[in-house]
Amino acid sequence: MDEALKHLLAVGRGHFEKRQYAEAQRCLSQVVDQNQSFPDVYNMLGIIYHDEGRFDHAEKAFETALRLNPAYTEAALNLAVVYNDLGKYAEGKKVYQEALSRQRGAPGRLDPFVKGKIANMYADIGDVFASSGLWAQASAEYRRALELCPQFADIRLRLASAYRDAGQLERAMAELEEIVRRNPGYFPGRIHYGISLYSAGRRDDAVKVWEEVLAQDPGNKSAEMYLHLVRDGGKSERVAP
Repeated sequence: MDEALKHLLAVGRGHFEKRQYAEAQRCLSQVVDQNQSFPDVYNMLGIIYHDEGRFDHAEKAFETALRLNPAYTEAALNLAVVYNDLGKYAEGKKVYQEALSRQRGAPGRLDPFVKGKIANMYADIGDVFASSGLWAQASAEYRRALELCPQFADIRLRLASAYRDAGQLERAMAELEEIVRRNPGYFPGRIHYGISLYSAGRRDDAVKVWEEVLAQDPGNKSAEMYLHLVRDGGKSERVAP
């Protein structure tokens, strides 16, 4: 994550915590325009939309948060509330019961919601190390996060990026392949998988990945941009993330 995006995310969270929803929405909407990998951003936007009475928008935001992080209990409970507001009582009851079931867990096991909070804390520490170019330390924190929540695609993508920036392309590729396997609908992971394939000299494979993204997500700007760069006469020596 570049510094500008990190700053925008921090400012948006700060406004949200102070219930300055108009300012928070402006910042967080810019974040998702650039990066669609943060479940908590969609959860915050969902809360803002719900507060504004924009239930359809809130529904989509909470559903996206859960798609990115299926164990996100807070987003699940928020979605259940929105379903009830929309008259989708059966869907609301199902989501609510599933969330409670995850919360109860098994005796002696850490609550999934708590696990997610701790995993995100480790990831935040990893981001601090990564911003200073300390890739080994950043990778260690991301791995700690994934030990708790291996399904968090956004954190695994950050781990892959740290490996790539440290010159460990094979390890980065392994993590990206794991993202694609676990979360085939998580397009940021597939975009970065294409970037790593291209960096490894596998141009045709990279093009295929980006074309598949466009087939499933028409108008995906990242896929369009990288295909344009690669196809237009090789004017760029490399594709940068």
